[in-house]
Amino acid sequence: MNRAIIFTDLDGTLLNHEDYSYQDAKPALDKLKEREIPIVITTSKTRKEVETLRREIGIKDPFIVENGGGIFFEKGYRNFRIENCRNIENYCLVQLGISYKEIVEFEKKIKDKYRVKGFFFMSIEEISRLTGLSYKMAKLAKEREFTEPFILEDESKLPALEREALKYGIKITKGGRFYHFIGVNQDKGKAVLITKEIFERNEGEKFLTVGLGDSKNDIPMLEVVDIPILIMKPDGSFENFERKGLIRSKYPGSKGWNQVIMEILDGLQKDFN
Repeated sequence: MNRAIIFTDLDGTLLNHEDYSYQDAKPALDKLKEREIPIVITTSKTRKEVETLRREIGIKDPFIVENGGGIFFEKGYRNFRIENCRNIENYCLVQLGISYKEIVEFEKKIKDKYRVKGFFFMSIEEISRLTGLSYKMAKLAKEREFTEPFILEDESKLPALEREALKYGIKITKGGRFYHFIGVNQDKGKAVLITKEIFERNEGEKFLTVGLGDSKNDIPMLEVVDIPILIMKPDGSFENFERKGLIRSKYPGSKGWNQVIMEILDGLQKDFN
């Protein structure tokens, strides 16, 4: 039963889009923890934001931040041996993204030409207002390591901005609220595959992967997992994505997350028996 891994987006998926609550998902979260099935948060949020949420939920599994920019394993996690990682505080970090400094340098060069405004140039109060995050959480959202969320004033400039970004090794993806500058060699799907490989190499067994997301930047993750799940948006719509075996939730946010995970766990239990 614990030969599965749950990879989950946060905003609009495990967390409600409006109030960032995960309370409706607690029954499924508790069952996953009880069965020792890893819950790997896979998000555009920062390490500091995820650390706060992991403490609240009570999980110690690896996590993927900033759209696949980095995979963090707590030191000593399951006694895993992890290649190509570097020590950072209490973690072993597998880095896929470029540095935040490189992205900000690019942003400084193009922000006036394309009328771009990223988190680096926003106050904590402005980030809080745009996201609905508390001041404390908005401050953590500003502590970035690999990527930059931004607002694009004129959407018609996006194709030209994408072409210019590529010259600097940067691409653009879209989340629930913002565009994001990210390194060309990173996305959630690549990070998921690396994480799965680390588990399988260390455990000596195959793992079933489940992925849950609601936005365009979740598509690379949903393309590579065994069981892809699209979570309904608050207006009842879904991100434009099709794939064989795709599951769509019946509800948005944490309620939808809880519904599909409980159904999958019931199915796995029957298969196990």
